[in-house]
Amino acid sequence: METWDAYYADGTPAGRDLVRGEAIPEGLFHLVVEVTVRHADGDFLLMQRAFTKSNFPGLYEATAGGSVYKGETALEGAARELKEETGLIAGALMPLYRIVRPGTIYCGYCCCIDCNKNAVSLQDGETIAFLWLPTAAFLKLLHSEYYVPSHRERLLPHLAQLLRYTWNVEMG
Repeated sequence: METWDAYYADGTPAGRDLVRGEAIPEGLFHLVVEVTVRHADGDFLLMQRAFTKSNFPGLYEATAGGSVYKGETALEGAARELKEETGLIAGALMPLYRIVRPGTIYCGYCCCIDCNKNAVSLQDGETIAFLWLPTAAFLKLLHSEYYVPSHRERLLPHLAQLLRYTWNVEMG
C-alpha cells in the first residue's frame, strides 16, 4: 500500500495520510514530481510510457516523475523518481513550476546532465523506450499527438524558463 502525505493547496502539510487508489478528500492534495532532463550537449530526454499504463499508454513525455511518498520532500521524490525511471542521478534539480490541480500539486524540476546517453535505463511497467532529441525535434514532438497532453499543458508555460536554465548551465 502506497501512502502519501496530505497537503493544503499552499503546500503546507495537513497532518494526514492519503492512500494511493483512494479518493483524495476535497481541500487536500498529494505531491507529484516531474523532472525534465537535458543533456549537456543540448538534447532533451524523452521517455515512452508503457502500453500497459492506464493513462496515455505509448505516448512520450519529457519527464521522469510520480507521486512523492510519505515522509519525502518534493526534491527527494524528484531525485528518487529520476533514478527509478531513467537510472540517472542529477547533480542539481532546479525548480521549474508548481501547479495546483484538484487533488494534486505538481512540482516540476529540470536538470542538465553530462552522461553517456546509453546509460538511461527503463523501469519495468513504466517505460519502454527513450529518445534524446535536439531542441527543434523535442518541440515538434511536444506539440504532436504522440506527447502526453496533460504534461504538455503543464510544461508549455515554463518552456522559455526551461530553455534559458539549461542554456545557462551548459555555458557555465
